[in-house]
Amino acid sequence: MAKLVFSDNNQCQLLHTGEHFFSSLIEAIDHAQQEILLETYIYANDATAQTVTQALCNAAKRGVCVQVIIDWIGGANHTQQLQTQFQQAGVQCRLFNPWFKRGLARTHRKLAVVDQALAFIGGINIIDDYLSDDGKNTPLPHPRWDFAVRVSGNLVLNIHKEVSAQWLKMGKLQLLQRLKLAVTLRLPPVSTSSHSSQAALVIRDNLRNRSTIQKAYLKALGSAKHTAILANPYFAPGRKIRNGLIKAAQRGVDVSLLLGVGDFHLQDAVAQSYYPKLLASGVKIYEYHRTKLHAKVAVIDHDWATVGSSNFDGLSLFVNQEANIIVVDQAFAGQLKQHLQQGLQDAVRVDPNCLVRLSWHRRFKHRVAYWFYRTIMRIATLGQYR
Repeated sequence: MAKLVFSDNNQCQLLHTGEHFFSSLIEAIDHAQQEILLETYIYANDATAQTVTQALCNAAKRGVCVQVIIDWIGGANHTQQLQTQFQQAGVQCRLFNPWFKRGLARTHRKLAVVDQALAFIGGINIIDDYLSDDGKNTPLPHPRWDFAVRVSGNLVLNIHKEVSAQWLKMGKLQLLQRLKLAVTLRLPPVSTSSHSSQAALVIRDNLRNRSTIQKAYLKALGSAKHTAILANPYFAPGRKIRNGLIKAAQRGVDVSLLLGVGDFHLQDAVAQSYYPKLLASGVKIYEYHRTKLHAKVAVIDHDWATVGSSNFDGLSLFVNQEANIIVVDQAFAGQLKQHLQQGLQDAVRVDPNCLVRLSWHRRFKHRVAYWFYRTIMRIATLGQYR
């Protein structure tokens, strides 16, 4: 596993929902002078996405080098139209892993870098906040609950290196060139001694970083002393993370899980199959119904926080390419914690006594869902998912 290295001298601004993210992203694109790199899973065909597209096209027309990576699945059925629009404006666009030519992995990362001076990382796709992301464009009652981080400072160069490498790997590289690129990616990240927010880019791929994100969570949970609040829309982690949550709660840490529900019934049933053991160990579980919860964030104790793209499921932890940022800064963690505490207030806490009274067929449904999901994930991850 690649060593997790923090860089100093970073300014990290938390962006809550697309309202703040897109305005900040488009402002950066409009002021770009040399280069824009954008990588995303979903690139929708709605008004918000079209605004981003127009900003990218305008930048390319004024001479900025613009490179866009879109996942082939996440681009849905309008990628050809989008690519044509990009091509006419001079925007370069590549689709990640079309027709599964390179296996099952998808790029689930949400990254952008502007002029190697400013970066964006988090869980927000290029899609309208008020529309569902399941392809049906169902209106949401409130903006999608999600986060991103606007980063300036030393970490930007590390993010730029990862997105640039992704772009190169998707092109036609000879074997020797690919080997040289792999060596470049092994070089340690930039680090300085000046003080500001400490931050680290944590990625997951199927080479050197197969379990980097999971181990970062486990290390933080293992050293937690007071509180741990974790939010995620798809909860189906392997045994290691479940045990990490349980052990933290058993030694007195106040552990709270804020989970999105209602998106996929099978996913909900799988998550609920874990509830009895987690609740019995003292983990508090909250289900969020107010709108679509898409955030993959956590705050542990008073200064450790993470925002990113990685779900707590088999696909994110063992198959897809993901990217999170870890920020060690009391002010940043405090701001994110306020949002999480509001999320807990807006959610419904799961009552352990209600689980005891569950009907036998509900319990049976949960177990069947669990065994089905585990079997599929073990096949997809070649036995890595436990």
